[in-house]
Amino acid sequence: MTRSGLSPLQKQLQRGGVLDSSAHAPDALADAAREQGLAFFSADCDRARSRSAAMRAIAKAVDFPEFFGGSFDALYDCLCDTVLDQKGGVVLWLEKLHSGDPALKDDAKRIETVCGDVADFAKENGRVFAFAISHAGRHPDPVPGEAQSWSATGGD
Repeated sequence: MTRSGLSPLQKQLQRGGVLDSSAHAPDALADAAREQGLAFFSADCDRARSRSAAMRAIAKAVDFPEFFGGSFDALYDCLCDTVLDQKGGVVLWLEKLHSGDPALKDDAKRIETVCGDVADFAKENGRVFAFAISHAGRHPDPVPGEAQSWSATGGD
């Protein structure tokens, strides 16, 4: 702990904005967020191979309304609403966003930009929005002759 009693992670959470996903385990980040009265959401983007699939993963994690449109404007609006709905703010963890996939490369950058814009909005409104993106590179190429199964393994 530092002299102010806050760990470096807690100070980062108070500032909001982008967090280094390689420096923090999701469980530790969730615990630190909750200690500061922030809501924690984790979106599993591992199976997302398109913008709409990545948006669905985020929408599912944050429990966006059924009418969520899936555009970047809608993502911004819903994240801003979520920030305002929480007493202190929000921490969002995007797990295994395959930003190395050609279909997601530009969209992953836009998602990160939107999250940065939401952090600015949160700060202007006396709230916190912090986010971490665990980039996972490319999905493996499909194996010819093998059917791809995108269902969850390990029994949901």
